[in-house]
Amino acid sequence: MHHRLVTAISTLALLSALETSAAAQPALARTRDVVRHDAVAIEVIREGRGPLVVLLPSLGRDSEEFDPIATQVAAAGFRVVRPRPRGFGRSVGPMETITLHDFARDVAAAIEHENAGPAIIVGHAYGHLVARATATDFPKLVRAVVLLGASRKMLDPEHRRWLTIAVDASQPEAERVKYLQMMFFAPGHDPRVWLTGFDPAVLRSQFGASDATPQREYWSAGTVPLLDLRADNDPSRPRSTANELAQEFGADRVSVDVILNASHALIVEQPGSVATAIIAYARRLPTP
Repeated sequence: MHHRLVTAISTLALLSALETSAAAQPALARTRDVVRHDAVAIEVIREGRGPLVVLLPSLGRDSEEFDPIATQVAAAGFRVVRPRPRGFGRSVGPMETITLHDFARDVAAAIEHENAGPAIIVGHAYGHLVARATATDFPKLVRAVVLLGASRKMLDPEHRRWLTIAVDASQPEAERVKYLQMMFFAPGHDPRVWLTGFDPAVLRSQFGASDATPQREYWSAGTVPLLDLRADNDPSRPRSTANELAQEFGADRVSVDVILNASHALIVEQPGSVATAIIAYARRLPTP
């Protein structure tokens, strides 16, 4: 009798655990919606439940590239939101004569729509410019900014030339591979994975927006806490500039972390390490 009772209790506990797990799945499920403001529509990818984390992609690339990172961060107890840049999916809006402030408004609309408090914004490469602009223009909506693969403050003009060749699908593939390797990928990593994924119209729009926005208008990211999460092999952030943000804004505001064996494309080179670093930083922040 005792054995049967224990077995019955164990069975009920297992069923309860399965039901709890099943109930949790909808909260983690990936969904899509469109958020609108003015004449702009932004498709937003969402998953998870908890404090809000917003992921912004690199130059000319889509938020879908964050899939593995988004899954890991959501599973750790966060609400992960990914606005797709204008020109991708159902995201539409003016693409010319705009600035980073326009892209910041798109992100702000996505955060406001969630009605879940201020967000931690993670901006990868070009995305860190948009993240900074959002924190500057909408301080009440931003809890902290993670500068993921952020470039140094004074860009090397030669890097702009490398970048232009690397992302241009009309260039010979061998040339593109050469510059993709130089600009984005650490030794031993295959740069061919980024031969696709760059949208020409989005590239033109984003180049134009950043060129039209004076750096002083967004660089400080307001006054929110910052995580400078850089890759150890990123030519855009040589080791000589490793502490430039902490020196400019103070070590009490800026945390620094490094992703090993990665370059500027660290989200595809080391997605697990990137997600782990984001989660750890988010958990260290004071409750809003």
